[in-house]
Amino acid sequence: MILSIEKLSVRSKEKNILDNVSLQLEKGEWYALVGQSGSGKSVLSQTIGQMLSPNLTAEGKINFNGENTLSLRRSDLKRIRGQKIAYIFQDYQGSFTPFRTIGQHFQEYQKVHGVNDRIVRKDNAIQALESVGLDEKFYKRYPFQLSGGQLQRTSIALSLLLSPELVIADEITTALDSISAHRILQVLKEKQQETGCTILFITHDWRHVRKYADRLAVMKEGKIVECGDKTKVLTNPQHEYTKQLIAAAPVLKASELAVKEGVL
Repeated sequence: MILSIEKLSVRSKEKNILDNVSLQLEKGEWYALVGQSGSGKSVLSQTIGQMLSPNLTAEGKINFNGENTLSLRRSDLKRIRGQKIAYIFQDYQGSFTPFRTIGQHFQEYQKVHGVNDRIVRKDNAIQALESVGLDEKFYKRYPFQLSGGQLQRTSIALSLLLSPELVIADEITTALDSISAHRILQVLKEKQQETGCTILFITHDWRHVRKYADRLAVMKEGKIVECGDKTKVLTNPQHEYTKQLIAAAPVLKASELAVKEGVL
């Protein structure tokens, strides 16, 4: 087990945002956290890396490889975030400074984490870009010169650059069209198979859950209402809320099916 969340609650002065949440993630699995907007999914992901806003307080335990991340000091968190736990965010454009090249972003990210040789950093960056289907010319480009799909691929390459053990992907396809979203998730799946990392995949899209997840949990109003093997939950949901979400999920369009079958 790589991550164990035990009786986690997150509160503001006004309300409970997470209420007694418990989850366990195994090494190498793709675990989907599903729920509608406002259910608390992103707050949970932020709590894992101590990235909560100052007005929120957390109680409980988050054990990552035996360490409780809620009790770690800033220096220890710096060691873990990026190297051991990486984030891929929905707002991938906000992760890049517009007037710095992609190469400069990769250089700085590695330098912060102790890779001191500039040539090595460049070689690592180019290899990472190529691994997500972007050639060397993208190293010198600026973020605004990339399409949404290309920039999201770049954010995946950057997040996985240091071979983290846990990757938290928070609604990473929301701003993309369905075909680009599928291609991005294929890239992420290939990188997972290559590195053996665990993925916590936060989404409201059941189509992606069906295709990629091994196990899943359903969140409603800050609580886990159902969890288990993907096939069991999809074919025999127990909670009424899960049944409603599955029933309301859109079906694949013809263009999406063509991509999945390799036609496009």
